[in-house]
This record gives sequence, structure tokens and C-alpha cells, in this order.
Amino acid sequence: MTDLLPLAAIPAAQVEALLDAAFGPDRRGRTAYRVRAGLSVIDALSFAQVEDGRLVGCIQCWPVQLDGDDGGVLPLVMVGPVAVAPDWQGMGIGHVLMHRAIAAAGDDAPLMLVGDAPYYRRFGFTAERTGGWRMPGPYDQARLLARGDVPLRAGILAPRIALAA
Repeated sequence: MTDLLPLAAIPAAQVEALLDAAFGPDRRGRTAYRVRAGLSVIDALSFAQVEDGRLVGCIQCWPVQLDGDDGGVLPLVMVGPVAVAPDWQGMGIGHVLMHRAIAAAGDDAPLMLVGDAPYYRRFGFTAERTGGWRMPGPYDQARLLARGDVPLRAGILAPRIALAA
């Protein structure tokens, strides 16, 4: 039996094991990890696919921002990683998880990710508005993608840390 659950319902160790299996243990060295450093996932936008009690896929979404060269700040949601167990890849799990996260965020929500443009185009992500974006480390500009209400702006991606009132 397959269940789509809030990611918060899954033990963190299981999520980490799935991410290691899908992307390798060196995944933490990627620049995307710098952008979301010190953050917690957005529970309302992060989901798990469970098959007969086994975690076979998950999607995480993070609160990030674009610190604009003009001094402005653009709040964004970083989508990903989208992880699927190697023996479950190609079965549409990533597709289901992406659609669920986008639906939960809302169609016009300012979403971004780092990924393969031909794959993520089917979900409305493009590089049309991200040409002036930078990341704090090595990255491929063509893999910075966005969808939703994202104005054309130059700047650097950074963690969005809520300040205490």
C-alpha cells in the first residue's frame, strides 16, 4: 500500500538514509546545502512517499531568499532535494511529489530549484528569470530554475532566517 505523508511523520534517520542512497554521501558538499544552511524544512510543503512501511521517496522545501544587488530581498521556496530510492526510480514517484509540493505552495508561489531544466520544465520551472542569480559556491547557471511569481532580479541566494519579533 502506497501512502503520501507529511515528511515530518518520517524519522530523520530514514530521510537521511534515502538521501544518501539517492545522491551519495558526498551530497552535503553541494552548493545547495550552503544556501539552506541552518534552516529547517517547510513542513507544509515537504512530503514522503511510503510503500508498505518503507520510505521510497521524499521532497523537501526550504525557506530561502534572493539578496538582490539592488538591496531588496526576494523570499523564495527552494524545492529539493527530490529523492527516490534507486530501486523505485522511473515509477513516477518524483512526479507525484513535485505536483504535491507545488499544489501545497500554490500555483503562483515563488519557487526555485537547482536541477535539470528539461526534466523540471514539465512542472513549469525555467531559467528565464534566473540569469542574474548567483550561489555561494560552484554551480551551473543553467540549472538555476524558477516558477511562479518571480520578478527579474539579480542577486545571491541565501538562507531565509526568520528574525524573532
